[in-house]
Amino acid sequence: MKPCCEAHGAAAAPGATVARDDAPLRVVLVGNPNTEKSTLFNALTGARQKVGNWPGKTVEVASGTWRPAARASGGAGGAGAHVVSVTDLPGTYSLVPASPDEELTQDLLVSADPAERPDVVVAVLDAANLARNLYLCAQLTDTGVPLVVALTMTDIAGQRGLRIDDAALAAGIGAPVVPVSAREGRGLPELAAAVERAHRRGEVPPPAALGEPVESAVRDLLRVLARQASGERRPARWIALRLLSGAPVPGVPEEVRTLAARLGERLAAGARSAAEGRTGEEGTGQEGTGEDGTRGGAGTRDETHDETYDEDWDVQTLLAEGRYAWVHRVMAAAVHRGGDAGTSRATRSDRVDRVLTSRLFGLPVFLASMWAVFQATTTLAAPLQTGLSDFFAGPAATFAARLTGDPDGSPLAGLVVHGIVPGVGQLLSFAPLIVIMFVLLGLLEDSGYMARAAFLVDRLMRTIGLPGKAFLPIIVGFGCNVPALSAARILGDRRQRLLLGMVLPLVTCSARLTVYILIAGVFFGSSAGTVVFFLYVLSVLLVVGAGLLLRPLLFRGARADALVLELPPYRLPLPRVVAAQAWQKLAAFLKTAGGVIVATVAAVWLLSSIPLGADQDGTGTDGGFGRVAVEDSAFGGVSRAVAPVFTPAGFGDWHASAALIPGFVAKEAVVSTMAQTYGTEEPADGRQPGTLGEELRRTFDHSSGGHGAAAALAFMVFLLAYTPCVATVAAQSSVIGRRLTLWSMVTMMAMAWLLAVAVFQVGRLIT
Repeated sequence: MKPCCEAHGAAAAPGATVARDDAPLRVVLVGNPNTEKSTLFNALTGARQKVGNWPGKTVEVASGTWRPAARASGGAGGAGAHVVSVTDLPGTYSLVPASPDEELTQDLLVSADPAERPDVVVAVLDAANLARNLYLCAQLTDTGVPLVVALTMTDIAGQRGLRIDDAALAAGIGAPVVPVSAREGRGLPELAAAVERAHRRGEVPPPAALGEPVESAVRDLLRVLARQASGERRPARWIALRLLSGAPVPGVPEEVRTLAARLGERLAAGARSAAEGRTGEEGTGQEGTGEDGTRGGAGTRDETHDETYDEDWDVQTLLAEGRYAWVHRVMAAAVHRGGDAGTSRATRSDRVDRVLTSRLFGLPVFLASMWAVFQATTTLAAPLQTGLSDFFAGPAATFAARLTGDPDGSPLAGLVVHGIVPGVGQLLSFAPLIVIMFVLLGLLEDSGYMARAAFLVDRLMRTIGLPGKAFLPIIVGFGCNVPALSAARILGDRRQRLLLGMVLPLVTCSARLTVYILIAGVFFGSSAGTVVFFLYVLSVLLVVGAGLLLRPLLFRGARADALVLELPPYRLPLPRVVAAQAWQKLAAFLKTAGGVIVATVAAVWLLSSIPLGADQDGTGTDGGFGRVAVEDSAFGGVSRAVAPVFTPAGFGDWHASAALIPGFVAKEAVVSTMAQTYGTEEPADGRQPGTLGEELRRTFDHSSGGHGAAAALAFMVFLLAYTPCVATVAAQSSVIGRRLTLWSMVTMMAMAWLLAVAVFQVGRLIT
């Protein structure tokens, strides 16, 4: 495989290097969503992790380095002998894919070349929902890869009156089981030792027994496969089961496919006969209930809803029943109930959910939570930004001038003092905003509340043909649209992915937040936080409105599937986990935006230094590079040419259009460009706008005929809705294609202009 792309950092694939004695151990984490799999990944790798696209795929995964001896207190036997390369695969209920994310997991464990498969699979199982998790584990036993089970949420299982016998569970699965608490760091040394032993011994678990009729057919197919496809490198048992279920398996000889079809028909006939004999009885297949009280439907959709083929479903049902029978046997031996485990006593999470997910209180509480996040962000970040702004405007600029000389006398000095230093300062001034916002959102996520938010908006999402889980990429989009577009691939239906990919750029990202705070602080004072919250609500409404328009026009057949999502229990957020997540978001932002912002600021400075004909009072210029007013430069000339377009929106001044032009490259550059066009320093505290704030107020008041607040709001609405940055455009093109991306860019520009005009025209009537 090739190295990963660098769009968001590189995720090192486990198969990126040929296995050698001195090569890192290749481990992948596999599990259902909301099993604390990603929390375990963070605990194992710490800060030594990256996020990027898988080689040859558009699926984003996280990978990192695990040094057990360094992270485990005291070590664990020989666990520290290897450096372990860990990859956190997307959460999945099945190895039969229904989305690109799940397809990656199947490809790695089943379809990849043996030299590129992981050395060990760590199956992360939720002890409180073991039946659903064991279904995936049953499929993992068919891959022929050494397996270790990490058992999480044992405390939640205990609260529900369930006691898990680790030894019995290990015996039932045929693989070592290690209880872990990633949140508290318990069990990690033991997990390291189990992974090391599994790799050293190379032992694979026995496949889950699916009943004698199925096993007999599998044995017949395996014998033929051994003769007819001796060079086959995929797991033979997996091929046999897929053939029996009627799924196409490329590269299999015709004789094998013919035999599989005949054996499948025999199994189907036997299943129908058995079903007729059980008339009136409740089966144990996909509609069964696990011994922990969970439904089995989430685990069996792979056998009953694989849309890649259209055969009799009886074989799929028989396979599902066989896996659940194996699950029930394992649980009968390993799961013991306490005295009240079988009662319907509500848990603490159930009692909280009665309020937070109710029709009456759910949505108001969610909106209040989001308002509090943005209000706190605007308030807490201000003094930190002020300190950074003062540092770069004062000591940093002075030091740069001493090193490079007079910025008005040397182009190089001008570039450094007026271009690079302000650009770096403007980039770093975003850091407090990013950290505070993602810490607050991380607290909500780690507590378990954000999963409830998806349920609250499920009905709203379904009105535009999207499932409730489409709200999760929208939440990601509030940070950055680029990873949000990558997250759109969690949707299994292609038309849903296209629809979501077209509306996601309307989600207002953190890059716009800095502009909102500055302008709202200048024109709305203490109400700035409320104005920013309004813009975020408007962003969601635009997403919904665009979806309602696009669905009948372009995506008439998009299905509004019901939301199926595991609700994690409520927990106290761990500062270590929240801090790690916030740091990852900040690092990704700085890496993605850093070069763009500095380059954009430098480009604006360059264009602003090139004289363009006579100055505005007609007296001419001295023609010297770097000795020209901004309005008389090439950049000013382009800005003045564009400005009249925005006159109906109230901000038809060249300063405003000059700020929007580099916004095509990166929205982060809007504020710094404003400061450059006015020849002032950029303030960080919108409530104390300083010289730039005074200039902005004077400009908007003049261009709007005295309705500066309405024009400022129209400007922010235009910034929210117009064409996204180039990084988002590139990511959108990879999801929905170039033609739809171009169409989206044109329509967003037109919509942004119409909205800005409407906001100003209405606003000037009431202000």
